[in-house]
Amino acid sequence: MSNEPVPTHGVMEGKGAYNRYAKLPASGAALALPLLEKAVRCVALDAADQGVVIADYGSSQGKNSMVPMRIAISGLRQRIGGSRPISVFHIDQPSNDFNSLFAVLDHDPDRYVLDDRNVFPGAIARSFYESVLPPDSVDLGWCSYAAVWLSRIPALIPGHFVSFRSTDTVRAEFERQASQDWEIFLSLRARELRHGGRLVVVLPGLADDGTSGFENLMDQANSVLAQMVADGTIKAEERVRMVLAAHPRRKRDLLAPFKGDGHFQRLILEDLEVSELPDAAWIDYEQNGDKEALATKHALFFRSVFMPTLACALDGVRSGDAGALRVFGERLEAELKRRLANQPTAMNSLVQTIVLAKQIE
Repeated sequence: MSNEPVPTHGVMEGKGAYNRYAKLPASGAALALPLLEKAVRCVALDAADQGVVIADYGSSQGKNSMVPMRIAISGLRQRIGGSRPISVFHIDQPSNDFNSLFAVLDHDPDRYVLDDRNVFPGAIARSFYESVLPPDSVDLGWCSYAAVWLSRIPALIPGHFVSFRSTDTVRAEFERQASQDWEIFLSLRARELRHGGRLVVVLPGLADDGTSGFENLMDQANSVLAQMVADGTIKAEERVRMVLAAHPRRKRDLLAPFKGDGHFQRLILEDLEVSELPDAAWIDYEQNGDKEALATKHALFFRSVFMPTLACALDGVRSGDAGALRVFGERLEAELKRRLANQPTAMNSLVQTIVLAKQIE
């Protein structure tokens, strides 16, 4: 395996594609809403008139944040009334499609600013593996499905592009990176939270046996990439560089920083729930038998979430050719649909929700 630098991961597919097709993360986040409501009730709020701050870590294009933010704001309003301002900061990488996010805030029917003129949204273009807000400034943090992405890709993956299909040696490198990144993420959020603040993190998970529920989708996509090399659509050296920085963790991995007394960097572990997330597209398929519709939903999910990172390895994309990204995405989507339609498979997965409180001094 080469020790040369590998591509960094990209953001979600732009022009609102993630908003349209990332239904699975939205469904996973919905399972966490009762814990979010509980966290809102427990946030320590002073009696002053100063504003309340919510941080949406890894907002992407905003659609999947609207319902959680609306629920959080509603719960806060029950406690503080309507006069205190609430600021909501949506945080993602500089290359994120913020235009789509602001379009959602402007006209989406679920937008949380619709009925509350004293709520002020904003955006911060910075990785959450850096400090993104001042110390002791955040009352409530929310992070849904974003912390599955690592800060960097630690190694190439021979024969595949996703870590849970890698060899023991390569997987160990990803697990080390995931462990380091989890502690960095938590340390930064601990610094930004106010005392008595709450952080709710939702993540896709691995079962104890190492399975994720995404194996078939990833294997089928891997076969498509091999076919694209064989027919000359992409170069062999481009394929070798294709790696996803997404790395699902087990429950024990999330708990590792808190072993002992349940504390880490002034954060206290309050809740950790693991839930099964049925594949909504598969449920529809069982009712209507439309395997083409099932394949289309799964393929568009893959394209909107993972395709841009794979495309970072393409010479044309690296040189700034937007057409190269589009051509690659269209070919990958079409071939993946064909394969998935020939082998309909459910994509059931695990959702982990962890709730953390910052110690009150």
